[in-house]
Amino acid sequence: MKRTIVVCLGLLSLASPAAADSPVAVVEEIQGKVTGAEFMDYVTPKSVIKIGDGGSIVLSYLKSCRRESISGTGTVVVGNDQSTVDASVLKAEQTNCDSNQAKATTKDTSGVAATLLRSADRSKAAALPEPQLTLYGASPFVQAKGRGTLVVRRLDLAGERHQIALGGTQLKGKFVDFAGENVALVPGGLYAASFKSSEIVFRVDAQAKPGATPIVGRLLRLE
Repeated sequence: MKRTIVVCLGLLSLASPAAADSPVAVVEEIQGKVTGAEFMDYVTPKSVIKIGDGGSIVLSYLKSCRRESISGTGTVVVGNDQSTVDASVLKAEQTNCDSNQAKATTKDTSGVAATLLRSADRSKAAALPEPQLTLYGASPFVQAKGRGTLVVRRLDLAGERHQIALGGTQLKGKFVDFAGENVALVPGGLYAASFKSSEIVFRVDAQAKPGATPIVGRLLRLE
C-alpha cells in the first residue's frame, strides 16, 4: 500500500509543472527595447520580462481579460491573472474576451466535422453545433501555422465563406490577421474555422466591431 501511494504522488509531481507551464497571457504589442518576450508570444506564470529605456509592452490575460500597458525601464513578472511590475508603469483595463480562450483549441476534429456536415442541412436547425468560444472582434486574428488553406464559413446562414491560401509566410509563420486583409465577419453569426486537421466553432458577438480591436478578444487558435 505504501508503495502505491509513493507512485501516485510521483505522478502528481510530474503533472504539476506541466499545468504551471500553461500559457496565461499573450503579448499584443511591443515597442522599443524589451527582453524576455516578443510580439504574439504566449507567456506563462513567473515569466520575467525586462523593459529598457523607452520600451513598452501590452499583455492581455487569456482568462481574466485584463489588458495591461506597461512602459518605462523595469521588470515585469507574469502572474496567473495579472502582472507584478518593479519600477515600470502599469496601466490596466478590462477588455472583452472569452475566458475559455486559454483552452479553446482543437486538434482532432473528426467528431466536429461530422456535426458540421449535418448542420449543412438548414432544415435541421437543432444540428447546429454549440460555439466553443465567442469572439468580441469581427475581424479574427487566427493562429494557423505553416502551409495550407484557412477556411472560415458561416454555419447559421448559407453563402458566406472566406478562404485564404497560406504559404507559411504569415506573421511569425503562424498568424493571420483578418483586419489586415480588410475582412470582417457578421456580428451575431455562428462560424467554423478550419485549417489542416483542426477546426473550431465560434460565435461573433452581436456588438463586435471590425478592424484591429484588441487581439485577445478576436483570437482563434488552430493547432
